This record gives sequence, C-alpha cells and structure tokens, in this order.
Amino acid sequence: MQASRRSLLAVLLIVAGTVVLSSWYHLPDHPQVALSLPYKKAGLTAQQAAAHLLSRFTFGAKPGEVEAVAAMGLEKWLSRQLQGDLPEDSLNAMLADYDIINMSNTEILDTYPRPARVLRMAIDEEVINKDSVDKSDKGLYRRQLAAYMLQKGFRPPQELYRQLANQKIIRAAYASNQLEEVLTDFWFNHFNVSVTKNDCAKFIPSYETTVIRPHVFDKFENLLVATAQSPAMLMYLDNFSSASADTSSAGQISQPYRKKLAARSPDSMEDSASQKQMLRKKIKAAKAPGLNENYAREVMELHTLGVDGGYTQQDVTEAARVLTGWTVFPMGSYGAVAAMRKAVDRIGESNLAARGFVHKGDFLFTPNRHDNKEKVVLGQRFPANGGYEEGKRLLSMLAHHPATARFISQKLAVRFVSDNPPKSLVDKMAKSFKDHDGDIRQVLMTMAASPEFWSAASLRQKTKSPFELVISTVRGLNAGISQPYQLYHWVTKMGQKMYYYQAPTGFPDKGQYWINTGALLNRMNFGLALASQRIPGVSFNLLALNHQHEPESAEAALSSFSKLLMPERKLDATVKRLTPLLNDPDLVKKVDAAADKNAVPQQPAAIETKNASMRSGEQNEMFDPVKKPGKKTAALSVAAGNNSMLSQVVGIIIGSPEFQRR
Repeated sequence: MQASRRSLLAVLLIVAGTVVLSSWYHLPDHPQVALSLPYKKAGLTAQQAAAHLLSRFTFGAKPGEVEAVAAMGLEKWLSRQLQGDLPEDSLNAMLADYDIINMSNTEILDTYPRPARVLRMAIDEEVINKDSVDKSDKGLYRRQLAAYMLQKGFRPPQELYRQLANQKIIRAAYASNQLEEVLTDFWFNHFNVSVTKNDCAKFIPSYETTVIRPHVFDKFENLLVATAQSPAMLMYLDNFSSASADTSSAGQISQPYRKKLAARSPDSMEDSASQKQMLRKKIKAAKAPGLNENYAREVMELHTLGVDGGYTQQDVTEAARVLTGWTVFPMGSYGAVAAMRKAVDRIGESNLAARGFVHKGDFLFTPNRHDNKEKVVLGQRFPANGGYEEGKRLLSMLAHHPATARFISQKLAVRFVSDNPPKSLVDKMAKSFKDHDGDIRQVLMTMAASPEFWSAASLRQKTKSPFELVISTVRGLNAGISQPYQLYHWVTKMGQKMYYYQAPTGFPDKGQYWINTGALLNRMNFGLALASQRIPGVSFNLLALNHQHEPESAEAALSSFSKLLMPERKLDATVKRLTPLLNDPDLVKKVDAAADKNAVPQQPAAIETKNASMRSGEQNEMFDPVKKPGKKTAALSVAAGNNSMLSQVVGIIIGSPEFQRR
C-alpha cells in the first residue's frame, strides 16, 4: 500500500514538474531558469515590448520582426538569443570570402608580413637589388616587390584591416544570433585593443573570433583569463615584455645610469675594441625591458574593479609582479621569431613543462622572467615561488571581487538600459553576478526580468553609436550589402573608426559623446546619401517595404515610413518636426555644406586604407560622402521601388533625432 502511494506520488510529481517546466527555457550547460518579462506591468503591449527588446538585444529590427517576436512570445525569443545557437548558414556563406576569420595568428603573420620584412626577404633572396631601393628607382623596386609578394602568397596589411571591418558589418547586419553580435561588440570594446599599435594589430582578428566571441555568454572569469592570455592584449598593454627586476638585466642597472647608457654610442668612443664590446652589452642591458605595469593597471581600472574599486598604486605594482613572465609564444615562419620557434621545438613541450614553462595556444609563461618573491595584492598574500598559478589566482580574485560585480553590472546596464541606469537595477545585477559566479547569461536575464528595464525612463533612452545607426538603417530597410567597406567609411566619418580606438577604455557608451551639431549633420547626410542610393554596394526597395504601395504625397510617405522604420513609437511630434523639410529643394546641398564644415574629429589612423585594393568588386576609389558630386554621382541613381521624393523622405527620417534613439 505504501509502495503504491509512493509510486502515485512520484507520478504526480513528474506530471507537475512537466507542467511547470513547460513554461521554462533550457540554456545549455546552465540550470533551467524561468524567463518572465514584466512588460505588461509597465503598461506595454506585446508589440511595444517586442520593439523595445529588439532595440536593446539586436542591432535593429528588420521589417516585420516586431510582429514576429510578439507572436512567438518575448520570453521564447530572448531564450533563443541567450542560447546563441540559431543556424547561420546564409551568414556563413556571406563570410566565405573573408578567410582571416578562420586563420590562426601564425597564419596571419605568415600571410600578412610587414612590408619592411618582405623587402628584406626579397633582397636576401636577390629578387631585388639593394642598390635599386632608392628614390630614383622607386617605381621599379615596388613593381618587383609586388611581383615577389604575389609569388610568395603574401598580402598587404591593408587587406587584413579591410576584411576585419567588412566581416563585422556583415555579421551585425545579417546574423540571426543578434545578441551574440551585440555582446561581441560590447566585450571587444570593454577589453579594447587597437590596430594603431602595430605589435598587436595582426592578432586582432583571432582575438575577436577565438577569444571574445566564444565567451560572450560565459562566466566572466573565463572571459577575463582568455583576454589576459591573448597575444593581442599581451602586446597592446605591453605585458609580453614585463619581467622581474631580479631576472631582467635592465633591473640590475639603476634608472639614472640606464638613461645615460641608452644615450651613448660605442662607435663614437675612442676606446679599445673590448671596451666598446662591453659598452654595447651594457647599452643592450639598459634598453632591456623590466617590470611593466600597463596591463596590471588597466585590468583593475578598466576590466574588473573600476576606477573606484579600492585598489592603490602599490596594488598595481604588486599585481604587475604577479603577472611577470606572461608573454607570447613565438609565432611566424620568418626572421628571429622563426629561429626562436625552432629552438622551442627542439627543447620539446614535455621538457618545457618540466622546467616550469606553461604553453597554451599562443600564450607562454616563462618562469625565468617571473618574480618569485612574495607579493600582496588587495590585502591578499601571494607566497613566494607561486609561478604561473599565482597569475591565475590573481585574475580569479579580481573576477570575483564585489567591486567587479558592480562595475561590470553598471557597464552592462549602461549598454542595454540607459546612460544613467537606476541603482536598484545595478544592485540586482551585481547580486546576480555574485550569486551565479559571474555568469553573464544570468546577469542579462536578471536585467531583462527587472521592472527598471521596461520602465518609461528606459524606453528609447539610448543614443545609437555611428555603427549602430548604420547597421540599424540597413536592417530596417532590409538592404543588401555587396560593398560593406563603403558603410565602414561612413561609420568612420561619423566618428567611430572601429578597431582604431587608441585608448584602452574603448569607445564611450553614452549619448553625449556621439551627439553634437556636427554629428547630427553628418547623420542626416548619411541618411540622405543612403536613401538616395549614393552609397555604392547597398541596395533596397522602398516600395517593397510598403507592400508596393506608393504614397500619395511626401506627407503621406513621411507618416507611413516613419512607422515602418520606427515601429511602436508615438510619432506625431516627430512627423510635425520633419514636415517642413520635405519640400526644401536645396536640402541635400545644405546638409552637405553643413556637414563639411562641422565634420566630427576622427581617431588618427595608423594605416591608410583609402587606396587599398578592395575585395568582392569594391571600387578602388572610396566614395567621399561630403565631396560635391562628380560625373558618377551628379544624378541620384534611382533603383527599383525608389523615387527621388521617397528617397528624400526616408533620408530625412534616418537623419532625424528620433531615429537616433534606440
């Protein structure tokens, strides 16, 4: 009897559990968690809530997507985005031409060698006569060098950076897993590296593809360690060269004497050969790297604790000592690095490990450069002879620090909610961060399930960055992109030269950075240029968006296309504000002239790409959005379903202040 009752109870529990779990969504490798989005309590309809959700967790809604998400159910849609496992067959086909995303760091170094190295190789192989490399024979040796590069399969660095920009635009515009793309952009900006620093530039494609992207939904500690051990970060913030003062020859020389030695030239001295040789050794030692605090400082200030995280300069120095010996494994098949690689191969992995070396992919821990003395960071003692593991312990300690939970939660809330998110929301997210071991998915779910996320104070309170503006526009128009670099050119003109931001802070994520008079004029200029088909390689059909219905007037077009491009918004005030612009015959000229006067300052470019060879049929001469139209652009090209009146109306909408909000 008791056995039968237990069986009946078990069946009831199974049935009850099935009913409960039917409204829950499974996330891979995570416990099943309930997704309940309280948008109804905020007074939002399913369509309004879907529009808000899409504005935050994608790069912009595509036509009909708001209705589709509302019909599917917001919780189900967000669950799928958090899983990030939607098929990407069409996207992968578009990315097939961009082979850098599948290259290892070694392959990129071998395929895109520095021009100076290529020249040395060509001279060494007697393909180019060294005497011809002067101004009088410049054209000759460049032709010889180009032929040599073609023979060897080498490519110019400009192509690498062009591919990098193109693939980012294609992914953002067409990926089904939109949240993954948004988070890849967010975390890359958080752990920023820049192509302006030549030493790390070649490692950036792999950094984004194999370090950032796989960890965007992971536990924060795993993401932090992956970036810390990436060659891109090691080179960008100089930790690759950081060595203990006890193991570095530079550390054994006083700072004043080092400066004096570095300034001397042994060839100008009238000493004996042996004295000159000794002096050369001293100069080399003086120039050798010692302890470098760059990464230790930024990992605390920018990556984990935040500027007010409670650390001191002494903590920075001690952390830098903990991370000495964290460097880059020799990569590449040419020059001194190739010789180092061969030497490492001769020693063998097992012998390296036995000597205390740690080799993981392109990361290498070198015990002979590590500071083996005791350290104290944030009050935590690191005993002597901790080796590689004390670096891992330091990063784990920083990842789990309460200040990190708050700092990361604050940054996520600024990105996804508003420039000044409520403290109550950040508190909830920080608690979720601590309770779930830094699980990024859980923090995002806590944010989305909070009333603050859906409040009126959060709706349309974020300003689109130039990149977000461009991608949301092409998605909203359901545009085809055959020349993505043209759009990169516009993003750059509007002040966001992707991958080129020099400071480790990454681009600011607040509207006041992006919006000023010049920026708004450039944005209006972009809208008019795109809508009127003046940007090569971007195509769309405006009438198809409106079910092939041609509006009866400019006013009617403004009303209908405002609703199409800015769904589920109250647009009466916007339409009223934009109406006077509809019949201005000189609008395009005025915007061009104003934008030319008020151009947004650009980040300095380390590499000139304007005249670089273009892939996939892109034009060699870049389209300049503020030049007066020449023969090729004097008349607005009108594609199927696009007329000049409709194009101007759509351009005005794209450039409007309301469209800049998300």
